[in-house]
Order: sequence, then C-alpha cells, then structure tokens
Amino acid sequence: MKKLFIMALGFLFGISSAQTNEKSLLWKISGNGLKHHSYLYGTIHVTCDATLPEKVKNALDKTDQLCLELDMDDTNMQTEMMSGMMMKNGVTMQSLASKEDFEIVDAFLTKNLGFSAKMLNTLKPFMVSAMLYPKMISCEMQSVEGELMKFAKEQKEETIGLETVTEQLNVFDAIPYQDQMNELVKTAKNDLDKDRNELNKMLELYKTEDVEAMYTFTQQSENVLISKFDEELLNSRNQNWIARISKIADNKATFFGVGAAHLGGEKGVINLLRKYGFTVEPVH
Repeated sequence: MKKLFIMALGFLFGISSAQTNEKSLLWKISGNGLKHHSYLYGTIHVTCDATLPEKVKNALDKTDQLCLELDMDDTNMQTEMMSGMMMKNGVTMQSLASKEDFEIVDAFLTKNLGFSAKMLNTLKPFMVSAMLYPKMISCEMQSVEGELMKFAKEQKEETIGLETVTEQLNVFDAIPYQDQMNELVKTAKNDLDKDRNELNKMLELYKTEDVEAMYTFTQQSENVLISKFDEELLNSRNQNWIARISKIADNKATFFGVGAAHLGGEKGVINLLRKYGFTVEPVH
C-alpha cells in the first residue's frame, strides 16, 4: 500500500514542458563551481516497463548517490504518510458530494478496491484516486524509481530525497478538497475509461522522451488536478528544489530522478538550474 501511494503521488506530480527542442529525459548538470558532474532524469511512476536505458545506467555509474523526490528508504515514511492522508477540519468525502454521486462512488470503489467509500470517507479524495492506478494499466504496475533504487542498492549507494512526505502531501491541502472529490466522481461515472485512455497516451509519449509534447498533453487534460493546479503541483515545488539540488550536487556527484513534468517549462527544473548558474545539457 505504501509503495502504491508513493508511485501514484509521483505520477500526478510528474509531467511538464522543456525550454528546448531536444528530446531527452536525461540531462547532465555541470558548471557553477561543481567539482563533478551530476545528472537529472525525468521519471514516470506508473508504467508497464521500467527498464532503464543504457545511458541512464552509465550516468548512474558515474555518480555516487541517488536523489529522488522522496527518500523512499526513510523509516518514518509510513507514519508521515498516514498522518497526511486525512482531510482536515472534519471534512469527509460524503460531505463533498451529493447523495446520488456518493452512492455512485461507493459502488465504484467497492467494485474496484473492495472497500466501501464509507470506510475511506475521511481520506483526501486524491489518495483514494491514487489507489486506482493499478486498474488503469493492463499489466503489473512498475515504477522507474523502483528500478533506480535497485541499481543504487547494487552499487551500495545511498538514496536520499528532495522533500519529505509531509511536504508532498501538504500540496493536497492547498488544492481544494472539492476539486479532488469532483475528479473522483468523474472517474467513477466513466468507470475509469477516460483515465485509462489518458494514462496510456502519456505512457506512449514518455517513450518518445519529448517532454514538450508531454507538457502540451497535460495542459489539455480533463483532470483539473493536472491541468489547473500546476503552480501547486509543479512550479512552487520546483523552486523549492533548486537550492537543495545545488547543495546536494556540490557535496557529491548525484543522480537526481524526478517526475518528468518537473523538467520543463519556464518554471521547470532545467530552466531554473540554468538561471541559478548551472550548465544543463541533454544526454543522448
């Protein structure tokens, strides 16, 4: 369950544009006084095939530690996650939906998860939506982060995180619970058809390494949690990460793996790192 929530969180946080026509998910970070190169890689957290390309393995060989959005080896992760999953101030999913819509969601969750909506009533609706990702793909769900962690463990290298679970889950207190519930109702009414179709298209785009196309696709998403709240999901977090990335890379050659959405756009990690004084180049 913990792994599912982490991958699903990552998927929602994970896809935007690049200020370049270069098609690459892997970027070399240098300059700005760095004594050694680091690498930045755009990941996707829900996939059927998380096989790492050779260029990624080569970059991992050249670095000394792995840094993901979250430190997934943190022993406190589960405790933080449990405390951040609940809505505040006594809000429930039932209070955010009409009686008819709540009954639709209840039947839908019972069929797909084996849990009544009443059992999950106090969870943030996004967290409930996150539990549905395995139902959206016709395979056993894998994550790129999981493969990166396997590689790091084989090399006996440490895995660290750019932010805490609490910081990540707090985003879903900034996004109105009503909008989250509205999306869950939509998902229940179309029985995952639109969500499944959108995810499959994104998986195909990810294979092309065209982050600009991925950005355009997400801006057109019918899921308002992706298309409407990019400031909360992406931009503010990107800005918070830059000083942290700089400090980590200055200390040790690091392989950074973050959701592909965070790479691009004017307020994306690539552009912000360049403004901070780093040279960021695509690796082919």
